[in-house]
Amino acid sequence: MTGVDVAFWILAAIAVGASLVVITSRNPVACVLFLVVTFFALAGLFVTLHSHFLAAVQVIIYAGAIMVLFLFVIMLLNLGQEQWFDVSNNPLRVTAVVFGAGFLALLVGGGISGLAPTVRGPAAEISPDLLGSTGAVGTALYTAYFMPFITIALLLLLAMVGAVALARRER
Repeated sequence: MTGVDVAFWILAAIAVGASLVVITSRNPVACVLFLVVTFFALAGLFVTLHSHFLAAVQVIIYAGAIMVLFLFVIMLLNLGQEQWFDVSNNPLRVTAVVFGAGFLALLVGGGISGLAPTVRGPAAEISPDLLGSTGAVGTALYTAYFMPFITIALLLLLAMVGAVALARRER
């Protein structure tokens, strides 16, 4: 086991631990801060996989711009105070935990059994040395994944408009 392998597993444990704190914490500001920790751990994972461009994008866009947007929405909606809804009394909580544990078991089971997925799609023609490069990401994004990219952009725009509409609602 090399040092890169050790760093990968340490960063993976940090990412999983911080993401668990994100979904279990009741304080929205703490959730956002632990989400930043998760994003930085994911950027470190990209570095260990020799995908430096994706690591830089992870830090600049997600840990920077998206987290500022999340903090803005939290402050705009004033989520630090008691709200009219209570997620702790949700009857689907047990179902979500069961499905999440099952999904985690499938992920861990697939990783332990050594079933490495084969590379398909636009990444199949790219050499492994260039897989995380700017050209490879741009080519895949604007050819094979163009419609999903535009769809996600529109969904994020609708989510922001919805958040502003909720914040401006008469109380």
